Amino acid sequence: MSFLGIDIGTSGLRALLTDASGKALHTEEVSYGTSAPSLGWSEQDPKIWIEALEASIGKIRQSVSEFRDLSGICVSGHMHGATLLDNQGNVLRPCILWNDQRSEEEAQELDNDPKFREISGNIVFPGFTAPKLHWVSKHEPEIFAKIAKVLLPASFLNHYLTGEFVADFSDCSGTSWLDVGQREWSLDLLKSSNLRHGQMPNVIHGCEVAGTLRIDLARKWGVGQNVIVAGGAGDNAAAACGMGVLNDGQAFVSLGTSGVVLIAREKYSPLPETAIHTFCHAVPNRWYQMGVMLSATDSLNWLSCLIGLSPSALTAKLPHTLQRPNMVRFMPYMSGERTPHNDAKVRGGFLNLSLKSDAKDLIQAVLEGVSFALRDCLTALQQAGATPDAIFALGGGTRSDYWLELLATVLNKKLLIPDQGDFGPALGAARLARIATTNENLVTVLTPPVISREIDPNTGLVEVFNSAYFDFQNSFQNYRSIKLYE
Repeated sequence: MSFLGIDIGTSGLRALLTDASGKALHTEEVSYGTSAPSLGWSEQDPKIWIEALEASIGKIRQSVSEFRDLSGICVSGHMHGATLLDNQGNVLRPCILWNDQRSEEEAQELDNDPKFREISGNIVFPGFTAPKLHWVSKHEPEIFAKIAKVLLPASFLNHYLTGEFVADFSDCSGTSWLDVGQREWSLDLLKSSNLRHGQMPNVIHGCEVAGTLRIDLARKWGVGQNVIVAGGAGDNAAAACGMGVLNDGQAFVSLGTSGVVLIAREKYSPLPETAIHTFCHAVPNRWYQMGVMLSATDSLNWLSCLIGLSPSALTAKLPHTLQRPNMVRFMPYMSGERTPHNDAKVRGGFLNLSLKSDAKDLIQAVLEGVSFALRDCLTALQQAGATPDAIFALGGGTRSDYWLELLATVLNKKLLIPDQGDFGPALGAARLARIATTNENLVTVLTPPVISREIDPNTGLVEVFNSAYFDFQNSFQNYRSIKLYE
């Protein structure tokens, strides 16, 4: 038996094959790009996900004999994307992605209707799916009139694999149409978007069976004819499954393109006014809450392009030991912000620059600004009653020991660093595929990783970073009032 976890990322697709025990056998990644037809827009042609999947499958088949014993597949994907199909199954337009900001006005219109927060448990953010459809209805009415199905990226790939229209609760939680407490489509919310229940995919738990692999694909791939395809998951829910973040209070922070602080919850406790997300988990009777900032390592990547050095070369310029907060402040809002500000138009900037400011000051300020914004997320989560003792840390930013110590100190939380291995969405998806196929107990499959080391807060600098954080908050309010918007 082997299991395939597929993760549709913003910049590429990752496919991870595991054996029956969950051990990773082989990983393939295929990169692709996004298009930006207008300022603030972000789109992808769904066919690139299929092309990337087929390319990765071809490489895995050649590399790993265990692929022939494939028993289960599960897809995770970036959430909120609006993939629109007509009644022939044809894609009507490029998928509007999670980081697309065109529907700010439409999001505000929907959010002004109190039933959206009441039923969905969340603010209607511009990146969510419902305002995207509202935008299409206004600006592309001829396309809106042809919509037969609205699919998220993961459910689109589910359809390619099985021929069925199936999505999971965790992914659908970010549409603004799901009753997140009751785990069902809300007819009232769909009606408010001029949509019908029949235009939505069937919704199940991520660890349940969505269907079986199409016979033609099974033959093409050289696998058996009864390969199970699981319900799937939103990328962060899948990452939580990969990290074993399942029980109340377990948490991780992700230093990826966007920054996330996620905490598992055993009760549904929405608090939308804080701008945290309250979503269904990929498994039954669990939810998760998360604070999201849109430009975490993206902020460092931007500076990397500006200075002409790789991100790792930038962080290598910093001392080995954590320094006191820099006088230069960085506002890490390069693509707008969600938690806690819910402002699609705010942008990034440096404050307190002087003629003495050098590259090291800018690098340190970027790391500190992202860390302060993640503390904003944690503070919002704590207001909702989530109180983690220690936090797993993952993502590309964790390659920097300086950033890890800085983040532990700013959050004043112990960070747990997993042993070498892939604990991201692709692994979580492979684990969900295993559960759907074998009916194993969740607890025995969704286990936490072995911890290679623990990063404690620098107790000698906690208070000075507390002061710097409050200064960052005050600086932001002054900065925001200048209306430095596009």
